[in-house]
Amino acid sequence: MPELQVLVFSTNLISDVGIDSAGLMHFPYPANTTIIRLPCSSMLRPEWVLLAIKSGFDGVFVAADGSDCPYLKDCTERTAKRVDQAQRILRENGIEPERVKMAAICSVCAEPFANLIKDFISSLEKIGSVRRER
Repeated sequence: MPELQVLVFSTNLISDVGIDSAGLMHFPYPANTTIIRLPCSSMLRPEWVLLAIKSGFDGVFVAADGSDCPYLKDCTERTAKRVDQAQRILRENGIEPERVKMAAICSVCAEPFANLIKDFISSLEKIGSVRRER
């Protein structure tokens, strides 16, 4: 089985700090993650999730700002709607909607991030690699 690849959408001011801290604090999480930074998690476009999966990523993890977003009070709700739309688009394209996951990651969430990524990859292993399926 090929090593599963995960794309992480992170935010510059909030979740990215927590993700960087996971590495600095040596909290182990799989290195097969690629991180793309956004100013705000609600800027995620559902089509990007489909593009990521069709480009060979096995899953997309959205590290949402949660209540710490400096731009929008309803950031979490907006991001959740985008993730729901992405799951619908995946389903319409015959792709498991479980390949996208969202969780609020704050600037001090290093260990929770590492654990969430490990759990996400574990759940993706049950589904299998998109490279094997397509």
